[in-house]
Amino acid sequence: MGCRVTVVDRHPYTTFQPLLYQVATGGLNPGDVTYSLRSYAGKRRPHVRFRRAHVTGIDAEARRVLCDNGDPIDYDFLVLAQGAGINHFGTPGAAEHTYSIYTRGQAIEVRDQVTTLLDQLSVDPYREAAVVVVGGGATGVEMAGTLAEMRMQGIPIAYPEVHPSRLRGMLVEMADALLKPFDPELQHYTYEQLIQRGVDVRLNTGIAEVGENEVTFNDGETMQADLVIWAAGIGAHPIVEQWGVPQGRGGRIEVDENLFVHGHDRIFAVGDAAIIDGQSLPQLAQPAMQMGKHVAKQIKALCTGEPLQPFRYDDKGIMATIGRSAAVVELAQGLKLKGLPAW
Repeated sequence: MGCRVTVVDRHPYTTFQPLLYQVATGGLNPGDVTYSLRSYAGKRRPHVRFRRAHVTGIDAEARRVLCDNGDPIDYDFLVLAQGAGINHFGTPGAAEHTYSIYTRGQAIEVRDQVTTLLDQLSVDPYREAAVVVVGGGATGVEMAGTLAEMRMQGIPIAYPEVHPSRLRGMLVEMADALLKPFDPELQHYTYEQLIQRGVDVRLNTGIAEVGENEVTFNDGETMQADLVIWAAGIGAHPIVEQWGVPQGRGGRIEVDENLFVHGHDRIFAVGDAAIIDGQSLPQLAQPAMQMGKHVAKQIKALCTGEPLQPFRYDDKGIMATIGRSAAVVELAQGLKLKGLPAW
């Protein structure tokens, strides 16, 4: 059996998001974490086509995807795998005054902001600067840890006129621990490692408001913040509301155990975009990859008349990098690693 597949994306590339924090801190080039979608849909996959476009709507009755570039695309089966966007949780000023690192463009923007800040410090010997990372999940921990390494190792080489103490780093987390899905032992290790690297870690602390050059915490304290990086959570892309599909918690598209979008028998949703009967899976690569493979099997079954199979997630574990020679790994079988072996 063969299927003609059309991949639609507003970017000409796909991005390996877990390493975007390395792009944001200058450790990797943008091209190191992206791959051309046209190259993917090349000679080795003659039945795959790529359309660079923004999906503006879905006509489920006519089975057509509406785009801002070119004619509508007809489909027999549609798979929604658009991932997720930024969730500011209604925090005043967050949308206007913070930066995120969930896309290549955002990571480059953060990198440019960091280098601009250092250039300003290099010509003003009396100035100090503060970078605040909001969110103690894997993205926030990795960003804060890499910024700390850059401060202690990169600045003395690239900016010898700037003493590292003039750039302060802070990680703010509303919960009582970092990396909440991890074992408490690994959470404590992560906290201690960041402290040793000079990061000011504040637990049980929320952001009440973000100003142009300051943040206000939920206890009323206000402090200078020359750069605020928002890593506190992700939500649905706003345009999904225009697609006419049911949305649940966090704006994720509601699907059943077969990964069909509720109310539809030819539209699937997978990965960060989906929520299965109200139950959220971890917003990681493994659930998305497993759901994508499962949908391919479901489509084949529908075409050949075979019965459908409910999706079952195989948890392979979680991991996060803190810095050079420091990481945490927790496998589903119970094995826990930290430090150099985990890194």
